[in-house]
Amino acid sequence: MNLPLSTTEAELIIPELIMLAGLIAIILIPNFGDASFRIPLSRMKVPILIGGNRFKLTSNPKLPNRVSLIIFSAAFFFALMQTTYGKVGDTLEVTPFSRLFTLIFTAALILATIATTHRIPARANLKAPKESDSENVATKKINALIDNRRQVDFHIILIMVGLGMSLMSMATHLFMLFVCIELASLSSYILVAFHKESKIGGEAGMKYFIVGSVASAIGIYGMSMLYLWNGDLSLDALASAWVESETVDPIAGIAVGLMLVAFGFKVGAAPFHLAAPDAYSGASSPVAGLLATASKAMGFVALMRILITVTMPDSGEAFWFTAIAIIAVVTMTWGNLAALTSTNPKRILAYSSVSHAGYMLAGLAAIGSGLASEEAMKLVLTAIVFHLAVLVVFKFGAFLVLSLLETEGRSHELEDLHGLARREPLIAGSMFLFMLSLAGVPPLSGFLSKFLMINGIVNISAGTGASDVSSVMDWITSVDPVFWLAFAIVLNSALSMFYYLRIGLVMFFEEPENSKPMKDALSLRIAIVFCALFTVIIGIGPLSDSILQMVADAIDSFISN
Repeated sequence: MNLPLSTTEAELIIPELIMLAGLIAIILIPNFGDASFRIPLSRMKVPILIGGNRFKLTSNPKLPNRVSLIIFSAAFFFALMQTTYGKVGDTLEVTPFSRLFTLIFTAALILATIATTHRIPARANLKAPKESDSENVATKKINALIDNRRQVDFHIILIMVGLGMSLMSMATHLFMLFVCIELASLSSYILVAFHKESKIGGEAGMKYFIVGSVASAIGIYGMSMLYLWNGDLSLDALASAWVESETVDPIAGIAVGLMLVAFGFKVGAAPFHLAAPDAYSGASSPVAGLLATASKAMGFVALMRILITVTMPDSGEAFWFTAIAIIAVVTMTWGNLAALTSTNPKRILAYSSVSHAGYMLAGLAAIGSGLASEEAMKLVLTAIVFHLAVLVVFKFGAFLVLSLLETEGRSHELEDLHGLARREPLIAGSMFLFMLSLAGVPPLSGFLSKFLMINGIVNISAGTGASDVSSVMDWITSVDPVFWLAFAIVLNSALSMFYYLRIGLVMFFEEPENSKPMKDALSLRIAIVFCALFTVIIGIGPLSDSILQMVADAIDSFISN
């Protein structure tokens, strides 16, 4: 890419430039002070602003959180308002598709920032513990000082996650795509292990880092094999070479298979999901929510780039159809069965996230069956992207409720939700809405996304069953396997009702251990109610039509490229 950027190119990537400027600002601003430099052989001092005694405004420990919230809100606004698109150098392209995912990423990051305000609170005017303080008071003061000290660190990493994800959605070159994914992934590993004073946090971060590093290494090895095969890693060149090949070259096929391992880990597909439940349960709830929404969306962008943009044949079945179909069914079934036996709310939501990855993989598999018309393919892709978008509302909303519980040092056991409806009726009602939406109960947004998915898959398989059959078994054997992907989604959605309703059961019918209301946490409570409202109105009404139209336009730009 030619540097420096032209004015036109800079206008295209305003959200990313805002995040980059925010990254620099969040490093510099907290260090502003009254430091000065004395000119040699004189008494004149020149202020240099960096260092010395920090100003009252810049020394406020709440400043990094506020800067981060402003940065992500501004990036979201400019991405939403963007109407011009085009290439940025040779490796990035801004399209409605990439901008839609920038909106998904920044929306999740805004919610994570709001939740962190109370999960890692910053307190001004704190003082070091005194010798006269009791051990309990001294420990609380030390922990509060530690929280103040790591505000900048946390929000720097959070902005790096956003920058990596947003750039990845625009990548038109495989190497650039991998670099951006790793920028976001390495930052995510740090966020998972951020609470290093907790044994479970450090262990979860290490597991996630090791498994993620191995998956990335396998993916990069696959990328090197693609380069060996084609000599060019731009997505257009790879797609052209794939079309020109009469049969799938073994090197290219193995390379794509290796890359599917890396991207399978990012989306939480079985059997590459094994570190995900530990990561979710060990991380703070805002970070776990980020993994379940934005990180999953990032993985599906990468999968769609490889499977649809590069390896999708003009006609006939894609070579990866059977593998993705099997992985999809195993993933959704494994996730739901594991969630049924879990007693940790964050692990339940982690396995729920695995099952949802299976639903979306089933849609991708249906597209690769060779039976999909262009309209059917658009319908399924629209369902997948719409599901990724609305997950930010009801999936992250559930993690926001757990974040509120974590302000009391709870949320690691199902018992922590006991009697929540008696303590906090509005919060419990919101949590129940999130569970129903995750289960796909109408008329909530989770139902609409699943309905679109099932409808698209059934449309693809329509007309494959024989009409002159003498028994049910004859019809079953005559129907294309794609139909059974839709059946698997329905069956697993019914299975998931058990553990989603179990959370509602303990909130409304169990006795609370503590009858006192939870902490005020006003901004977090507002975010929870906001997510609950959108869970309903995105499922019905004009807003759902508007979002669906936005997603459909994004898919049109994705397919046309």
